[in-house]
Amino acid sequence: MRRYFALWLTLTLASMLGLGTPDRAWAAGELRALGLLEAGDHTRVELTLARQPDYKIFTLDNPHRLVLDLRGAELGAGFTPGPATGVVLGVRTGKPEPGQLRVVLDLVEGVQPRSYLIPPGQGGGHRLVVELHGAAAPGQRASQVASGKPRTVEDIVQGQQRDLIIAIDAGHGGRDPGARGPAGTWEKNITLAVSRELANKIDAEPGMKAVLIRTGDYFIPLQQRYRKAREARADLFISIHADAFHKPTAAGASVFVLSRHGASSEAARWLADRENAADLVGGVKLDDKDNTLAAVLLDLSQSATMKASEDVANNVLNALKRVGKTHKPQVERANFVVLRSPDVPSMLIETAFISNPGEERKLNDPVYRRRLAEAIRDGVRDYFHAQPPPGTWIAANADHHRGGIREHIVARGDTLSSIAARHGVTVAQLRSANRLQGDVVRIGQRLSIPAATASTGGSVTSPSVGAASTR
Repeated sequence: MRRYFALWLTLTLASMLGLGTPDRAWAAGELRALGLLEAGDHTRVELTLARQPDYKIFTLDNPHRLVLDLRGAELGAGFTPGPATGVVLGVRTGKPEPGQLRVVLDLVEGVQPRSYLIPPGQGGGHRLVVELHGAAAPGQRASQVASGKPRTVEDIVQGQQRDLIIAIDAGHGGRDPGARGPAGTWEKNITLAVSRELANKIDAEPGMKAVLIRTGDYFIPLQQRYRKAREARADLFISIHADAFHKPTAAGASVFVLSRHGASSEAARWLADRENAADLVGGVKLDDKDNTLAAVLLDLSQSATMKASEDVANNVLNALKRVGKTHKPQVERANFVVLRSPDVPSMLIETAFISNPGEERKLNDPVYRRRLAEAIRDGVRDYFHAQPPPGTWIAANADHHRGGIREHIVARGDTLSSIAARHGVTVAQLRSANRLQGDVVRIGQRLSIPAATASTGGSVTSPSVGAASTR
């Protein structure tokens, strides 16, 4: 029921606020360029026009084609489309009627097009971007690529007991390189390397599957990132970063969740401004209408999601404390755009400060990146094994996982009582299951978690963190 209300609400508000209405009477002027890029899970078509276009998109079969009709447009002098790539075999243009330019893309196969507009950047024209995604039926399992890399956005189900889907977003990319370390390391490359490592660790966990929002070096607008997670029906969205600060001594990992009231510290505010500015770097302006729509959706839908976000973020932060220093001892809050999904629990992880020379060296170390990925995986796993969403493989097999025993890895700040409360058991049960003589536990110690009973009062009802609804 909630998904249909959310869909109605989104469409109604979009209509009221004047969003997503492609039939306004704008003339596109001349078509200056058309570029094609193979962008991981889709082919990206980018048209540069003199003015904001009034356009229509549709597809044709036998043979497969995508047609773009641009009202009031004409070809610019010397126009030549970029070389064919991805699912595009070739590009043709024509004028089906006066005052209208038609662009036809000949395709290898059928596609599902998704389009959006990018206002002019520095010295550039208006850009119309069309993403050509595969036309496989929703819910159909895609084949794993031969290279063994984690699959990109798709809906993954194991029979009637579905896998938990963890969407992993490698921050920045393409024309938005992110921060740069003293030795010249770009943030966008580090985030992609950590994300791939994390995806491999997630995929190795029974009942969990990773989807990568970005699989290569290309730009994705911030709002498109969490929308891709929602399209994948993700249970959790993790955005990976390695940002900079104006002081090179700033160090340590941080975990952020969304704040309704702005950032919780000066550093958090500064970092939030940098991340939000990524759309401006890429040419997308975040206008008041989008912010208003997001605010309404958050107010109506996000209370349970934000609570779940904070709980899993605390688990991840505790796990990261085993790897090294954290910037703050607690989860921080900031108004990051990528965390604004109304119904997918989300967190943003600053793996380290790339502006710190020592931390830049660690981020370039594959062994250290693997330890980061394992810690994040452990935090995610502990949360979902403690509160498995109904209908998932983990919910059906929680008592059989790892030989019938759930585990908790002790992190800095954990106490026996806090671990017992988190997993819905008593301290006495925890002591008995692990043959502990007292309440002292060690960082890195693995504790067996006994099954909760009705007498413990520890049966936890999970927030709505299952399959995300679609708009």
